[in-house]
Amino acid sequence: MRSERVTLLLPLFNQLALTRVCFESLGTTTEPFRVLVIDNGSTDGTREFLKAFPYPYPLRVIENDDNRSVIASLNRAWPAVDTDLLCILHNDTEMIDPAWLTKLVRAFDDPTIGMTGLFGAKRMRRGGNYVGRTIVHSLAEGPTVRAPGEDVVSLDAVCMCLPRALLESIGGLDERYGFYHGFDKDLSLAVRERGLRCRVLHAPFRHHGGGTRTREFGRDPAREQRDIALRKVALDHLRAKWGHRLPADARPFATRVREWLRSRYPWRS
Repeated sequence: MRSERVTLLLPLFNQLALTRVCFESLGTTTEPFRVLVIDNGSTDGTREFLKAFPYPYPLRVIENDDNRSVIASLNRAWPAVDTDLLCILHNDTEMIDPAWLTKLVRAFDDPTIGMTGLFGAKRMRRGGNYVGRTIVHSLAEGPTVRAPGEDVVSLDAVCMCLPRALLESIGGLDERYGFYHGFDKDLSLAVRERGLRCRVLHAPFRHHGGGTRTREFGRDPAREQRDIALRKVALDHLRAKWGHRLPADARPFATRVREWLRSRYPWRS
């Protein structure tokens, strides 16, 4: 029996139906793992579900009394991890490829890899936003990342796997980003600051969406405006902290030249 090399960190607040789908999909994962849940005061039966946990993989639960910052919750959890690797994961994910975690873990056989995931962008503008056409992902509806994977400047927090020792050396997650926005870009740039690479792997998954995006707020204009304001604050902090690394581009130099020429002279493509 192989021992676990990786612990999955899942912050939760209600959304029991999504959590069930996520945990069910993890049952086919071929890589041994542990789960560490941070429950932020769920009231929808999530805590009862966790106490009766029906799945065979090891589970540990940290309970908070309120729905505090996701970043603060993760900072409370990751020091409790006792495996070499940890993987921050959203509970609104559904894993399709049983080898998804093995792919993320085995990438670290290359000592130049600092963090792996399933969604990211190859370029970031001076202002801290992604260049949309360079986003690559493994979404099951149509993965855009080339197999087996591609380097990116930043990974998305939907799934981020890295060595625990590396996160400790960085000092954990920067809670100055507020409730949620921006810490994934910050962590990615901190990894790259150490001369390591961030990489998106080809491992199809579904992302059901948990209402963390402005466009999903729909009929709640006040919440949408608050979210826009929080995103602005996060970008301001990102620029102040990482302006020396922006803009950023993970593409090889030859690829940059080739794509620039193609954009300028499309008839020669």
